[in-house]
Amino acid sequence: MIKTILPALLLGLTAIASAALPAAPVHAEDQKAEQIHVRGSIVTYSGSTLTVKTREGETIDVTLADGWKLASVANAAVTDIKPGDFVGIASLPSEGGGDGALEVLIFPPAMKGAGEGSYGWDFKPNSSMTNATVADAVKGVDGRTVTVSYHGKEKKIAIPDGTPVVTIAPATKDDLVPGAVVFIPTEKAASGPLAHQVLVGKNGVVPPM
Repeated sequence: MIKTILPALLLGLTAIASAALPAAPVHAEDQKAEQIHVRGSIVTYSGSTLTVKTREGETIDVTLADGWKLASVANAAVTDIKPGDFVGIASLPSEGGGDGALEVLIFPPAMKGAGEGSYGWDFKPNSSMTNATVADAVKGVDGRTVTVSYHGKEKKIAIPDGTPVVTIAPATKDDLVPGAVVFIPTEKAASGPLAHQVLVGKNGVVPPM
């Protein structure tokens, strides 16, 4: 994408499970700062700087803003998706019409409504991110199709078997070790990428967005 928004993600910081966690990996569409999503592996972490080798192979320094928040992701299952849940789904248009999910984030109840909407996403070319409430979820032969609603609109998204499904989980700075996979929504600043939130992989689960 980058249409300013979780995916990225970041509205309404919420304390959950005794840990301060970032809201969705998405940003409101009216946010003015240019957004840059950093995806990659930690090289080093020191003080207010996180050095990351991005998925494109570039090594960059991310400055951590005062009061920055940290979270991780935990595995969930497609069968955990229920009507009324608030989800963030990255998807691509399908050849036969509609969208097919690339990943699904099930938000904790306290984060319901964070970054609601559907907008371009930079995970893959032509991908989009939809943060919305599940209206229904139907199991089919080839996976599950969910109908989600946002701002009075509805969208159907197929979730093929094998699609990564995760939810937000706590993390500590001890999880910021070399090699850990991160997803960092940053804003462009004169000194380089500036982050208010970091999503880190742990226990073998990596941020799929």
